[in-house]
Amino acid sequence: MVVAKRKAKKPGLLSHGRSPHINTKKTAANISAKATATIIRTHHQLQKAHAQAVKAGDHAKAAEIQKKIDEQGGLKTYQAASITGQSSERGGDSSRVLVDWLQELGLPSAYRETERGDVEGRKCKLLEVGALSTENACSKRRYLAVERIDLHSQAPGILQQDFMERPLAASDKERFDIISLSLVLNYVPDAEGRGEMLKRTRTFLRRTRDLDHDGAALAPNLPTPCLFLVLPAPCVTNSRYLDRQRLEQIMNSLGYVMLREKITAKLIYQLWKLAEKKLGKDQKFPKVEVNPGVKRNNFCVIVK
Repeated sequence: MVVAKRKAKKPGLLSHGRSPHINTKKTAANISAKATATIIRTHHQLQKAHAQAVKAGDHAKAAEIQKKIDEQGGLKTYQAASITGQSSERGGDSSRVLVDWLQELGLPSAYRETERGDVEGRKCKLLEVGALSTENACSKRRYLAVERIDLHSQAPGILQQDFMERPLAASDKERFDIISLSLVLNYVPDAEGRGEMLKRTRTFLRRTRDLDHDGAALAPNLPTPCLFLVLPAPCVTNSRYLDRQRLEQIMNSLGYVMLREKITAKLIYQLWKLAEKKLGKDQKFPKVEVNPGVKRNNFCVIVK
């Protein structure tokens, strides 16, 4: 009887036979992603609880919550997690979306001399609030003069400053063409504070129609002055008190018109141009349920 020869099996990959206690690169990345998300989520929850305790005058509870925040590393640990979240493995930094949109809308062509390397050329002024790095996409565009601020500076090129306490601009030359609020508004612990932050952005955007900071005429169809707003997608897509329509109503009431929008599973990106003339009277936006549901979150923006 002829015995059929069995085919020799190819040796399996080492990772296929590893003990489950030894992480492969993919598993390590997944765990790191979960840990990062947990740090960010917990920090936001504690900050919100702390703000509520302070508002209620419960100083003992506020101190207890602050102790928990400090024990978990406070703002420094939160920022480290945020920087990790902006790595290329996690989708990169959000300013890539901004510079792509500015390119689409023709902004670099208005500053072509600077973009080509002329150090004396005019530049477009950008204020990056909540800056975590001096090496992101917007920092590498020659036509952009970027000023960076954050509550806890992570690098020499970032000024340690609270946007809500930044001195008001004395003239248009001290204002900016673009303000970036990337994952900043959601860090504000209370709904009224978020409304105040959005209102405050207007005071730092230049209002001289079709003029740059040297008085030279620019094309009237440019996207500036504008606000780049980035939020976790669930803040808008799964909130009881905020949806895309209500956010647009709030922004329109402040004088903003949407130019671009991009929604992913995790983030919502928007570019808003500040109109030269207000679109209407100031409106109040109280806390109103617009999207009922048991599994909704409570993210809200209140404008008084």
